[in-house]
Amino acid sequence: MRAPFRAIAHTLLVLPLTGAALTPFAFTVAALANPVDQSLRPKARPAGALLAAKSAKVNVPQVSTQDAIALASATLAILGAHPLPTPAKASPVTSVEPKAPPAVLLASAVTPLESSPVVQRSLRPRIRPDGIASTAVAPAPAEPEIAQTVSDPGFTRWVQGFRGRAMAQGISAATFDRAFRNVNFMPDVIRKDGNQAEFTKGIGDYMEGAISDTRIRNGRTEFAKNASIFNKIQGHYGVQSQYIAAIWGMETAYGSYRGNTPLISSMATLAYEGRRGAFYEEQLISLLRTVQHGDTTPERMVGSWAGAMGHTQFMPTSYETYAVDFTGDGRRDIWADDPTDALASSAAYLKRFGWVAGQPWGMEVSLPANFDYNLINGPEKMPSQWARLGLRATQGEMRDYGSARVLMLTGAKGPAFLVFKNFDVIKRYNNADTYALAVGLLGDRIAGAGPLQASWPHGERALKKAERIELQTLLTRRGFDTGGVDGILGSGSAKAIRAYQRSIGAVPDGYATVGLLTRLR
Repeated sequence: MRAPFRAIAHTLLVLPLTGAALTPFAFTVAALANPVDQSLRPKARPAGALLAAKSAKVNVPQVSTQDAIALASATLAILGAHPLPTPAKASPVTSVEPKAPPAVLLASAVTPLESSPVVQRSLRPRIRPDGIASTAVAPAPAEPEIAQTVSDPGFTRWVQGFRGRAMAQGISAATFDRAFRNVNFMPDVIRKDGNQAEFTKGIGDYMEGAISDTRIRNGRTEFAKNASIFNKIQGHYGVQSQYIAAIWGMETAYGSYRGNTPLISSMATLAYEGRRGAFYEEQLISLLRTVQHGDTTPERMVGSWAGAMGHTQFMPTSYETYAVDFTGDGRRDIWADDPTDALASSAAYLKRFGWVAGQPWGMEVSLPANFDYNLINGPEKMPSQWARLGLRATQGEMRDYGSARVLMLTGAKGPAFLVFKNFDVIKRYNNADTYALAVGLLGDRIAGAGPLQASWPHGERALKKAERIELQTLLTRRGFDTGGVDGILGSGSAKAIRAYQRSIGAVPDGYATVGLLTRLR
């Protein structure tokens, strides 16, 4: 459960169903109803997660699918790869329009995600701390409650010093003392921050969990139940409401698991002893400004241990920059059982990053037998141009909604898609191809569309980082230039893999698998 609002995090986890950890972003297979952990949700993401905001075309750094999956290790796990720039400080907004974003939003990958799925977080709904893999592609299980607190003399001294820094940034003594009245050091949060295992679930298995029958059924129920709210939000922001519902389902299983960790205590703990002290201190300051503004109380500020909060998992700084008061009660309340402000805030976030009203995120397509796999994730063309090359929509028509590129997350064995600009806008929430694809497909199913025509491959795990490095090393030794040996399977590695596949008579789809690595050995 984390959300654009995890955008500030870095490399984000990749597509996930978020849970309670940071996610706008713990990708282990769990009950399909559980939220996806991962996301550059609106939450802030650790350094390297912020993406530069653009009003025109969204250019998101591409990451190999294997990478993305590895990074998405925990759907709710924290994404992080690049520190994000701090949003310009200003008074919280209490209108249906988010305040202007900072002059510069981080444009690097946030939580690590799959190939392009790698989530590089930006000012997405949530910010993900470094170390949260965004490559994980499976729903994350509900994370256990973190309630253990202990007395720590060093923490007490840190709080005393932080009080002065907070007041220097405009926090009143009354606000600080009220917020810290019951704050404690939380050792379990530190343990969680330091124990983020590499996730290796395959994309096919992840997608099956993200778009499960349970998630679809519950999504349709909530979509109908809140039809009036969704219609108003879509009318105001121009974002098709089924995709907002899908983000809600991915992040917190439609609000059923929003996290129960006291955020001021967890953020203070991470600021004091975590790996990204400065990052979390900024999140903590943002929480204090939110309390001072009157949007909520310290007691109601609960969420994932990593800071993602609310129905759509915003990180504190993302919340401060993008959240809106859609109910008109003077508060941007994403913590209430009523999801209105949270859903509207997610729509406002997507609109801010260039959502094109009426344009789909993409569509499933079939490829001709002679398809040139060098075109995967390559040039953009109008659908009519792709049609002349032999591509066909598996459902409906290939209308010219705008330029689109071919996306294949599992090579020739899996489905192929044409994706438009709105696909990349979704990645602002969680910079992982898998996450964006899951949101798009889940949204379509919620709106009544049928399942994909092609099947996802199952039983294939993602390569671990050490294996990706080995793969690049072996390809390089054989004369296939990967553009460097760094464990990141980007365009250079895909090109090298295709060249090697052609040399052995295999389909040159550029997809890295355990079988391919075994063959190279």
